[in-house]
Amino acid sequence: MASTTSRLRSRAKPASADSGNDRLDSHVLESLVGYNTRRAFLVIGAVFAERMAAYGLKPVDFSVLSLLAHNPGATSRQLCAKLDILPPNFVNIVAAMDRRGLIERKPHPFDGRAVGLHLTPAGEALVKEAERAVIELEAEASSKLSARERETLIRLLQKIYL
Repeated sequence: MASTTSRLRSRAKPASADSGNDRLDSHVLESLVGYNTRRAFLVIGAVFAERMAAYGLKPVDFSVLSLLAHNPGATSRQLCAKLDILPPNFVNIVAAMDRRGLIERKPHPFDGRAVGLHLTPAGEALVKEAERAVIELEAEASSKLSARERETLIRLLQKIYL
């Protein structure tokens, strides 16, 4: 865990030579929401990928499993809409999770044409462990922020995409 924390810190501030000729003026880039969001994602995303590799999960897999853990019986349509995934791409995600024995399909209780997706006991155990690991990672990655700053950052980012 200490190596992951130091990796987060080392990626957050890349080593650079401080001689006068090596410094780059990045004030325009650093004033851009997209640039800063991408830089933060690169730091967190790399450690996320490393930690989730132990569970065999990519970000989209984690997101689907987490949504199903908290919304049993959600339909493919609902999940695609929430995660902005095209239905043809989602078919492969569901098929892979089904092959791993993480999810199962059951008839939807209100819509005879729809199928609800549910976690299997193995899926429930996996997502519980994976969520715990991601929550720990997020705490480490945002440790320089106060709880209030973290909440504000999340709320402001959501204003962009919600």
